[in-house]
Amino acid sequence: MLAIKGGRVLTMSGAPIECGVVLVEDGKVKAVGTGLGIPDGAQVIDATGKVVMPGIMDAHTHIGVHEDGIGWEGSDGNEAIDPATPQMRSLDGINPQDIAFEDARAAGITACTSAPGSANVLGGEGVVIKTYGKTVEQMLVRTWGMKAAFGENPKRVYREQKKMPTTRMGTAGVLRENLVKAQNYAKKLALAAHDPDKAPDRDLKMEALVRVLKREHPLRCHAHRADDIVTAIRIADEFNIKISIEHCTEGHKIAAYLAEKGVPCVVGPSLTSRSKVELKDLTFATAGILAKAGVKIALMTDHPVVPLQYLPICAGIAIRAGLDADEALKAITINAAEIMGVADRMGSIEPGKDADIIILSGSPFELKTDVEYTLINGQVVYERR
Repeated sequence: MLAIKGGRVLTMSGAPIECGVVLVEDGKVKAVGTGLGIPDGAQVIDATGKVVMPGIMDAHTHIGVHEDGIGWEGSDGNEAIDPATPQMRSLDGINPQDIAFEDARAAGITACTSAPGSANVLGGEGVVIKTYGKTVEQMLVRTWGMKAAFGENPKRVYREQKKMPTTRMGTAGVLRENLVKAQNYAKKLALAAHDPDKAPDRDLKMEALVRVLKREHPLRCHAHRADDIVTAIRIADEFNIKISIEHCTEGHKIAAYLAEKGVPCVVGPSLTSRSKVELKDLTFATAGILAKAGVKIALMTDHPVVPLQYLPICAGIAIRAGLDADEALKAITINAAEIMGVADRMGSIEPGKDADIIILSGSPFELKTDVEYTLINGQVVYERR
């Protein structure tokens, strides 16, 4: 057993616990509170004067798929020769030896999503992974989400290839066309359940999209401009599918609409230049405006666009731009876990949840704060020396 004692525990499930104790056993949180007895023989970490909190979670990255510091040899996130590649899986492109995983652990980032890129209208399935493990299977928490892209990226990629889509209309058309094909495939599968002779030939593209139609996976919609965000929601309503808005750069312009629709938004990366036209209204104020309107938000780095170890700094700048500090904490812990579909295991320090815990010298939003320890599944995977 491991005991973390004496710190200010931010559980994310209730009020902070001063001079708290967290007990960890078999990779899970066993108990958290004050005055808990520490069993004889337990390993003890003295966190007096420190902050103890859940591991930080980045809800949108390409870690391991777009390897840090490597060119085309380590770029495996876009199969950019077909605008619809839902059968792709980022799981098959992640390199656990990517040095960015070391950076993540040293910064207290214990979990993230890693998704295909945004060259294609449909890019494939993403995953939620821990940032520690020798193989992807050891890191994997779950497959999560189907990547879809709106706006400039698919237009640019396929304009150069003289293929559809070259317009926003074309992007929406490709998406609808493939969702309808998946509906027809699902009908054939239903008929085959009663008459095996009517079974269609196996189609990996359609199998992946049927999971979206069944609401097993959300459509994770890369969308910066307000009109692209609304198009994504329009199509989601047409097909009764779950979505999240990824980037949401102009979300502040339609905050009330997003709140009314109940669509979660993963905001960022805000620590970048306005590198393309659809980023012209980029601002750190977006997250705060959305949160105040009642939108559930998480924050992202879009690593390697912004190195994921700077996620807490991005949250700190968002606080300066108007995001409530408690909401900022939620945006990199429990909100992120909920949007990533893993809140039953992660995002807070509660009995039964994975012991993904970090110990900090101060506030996670302060530049001078050091990460003292990072624990994943109850194991110390980083210790500052």
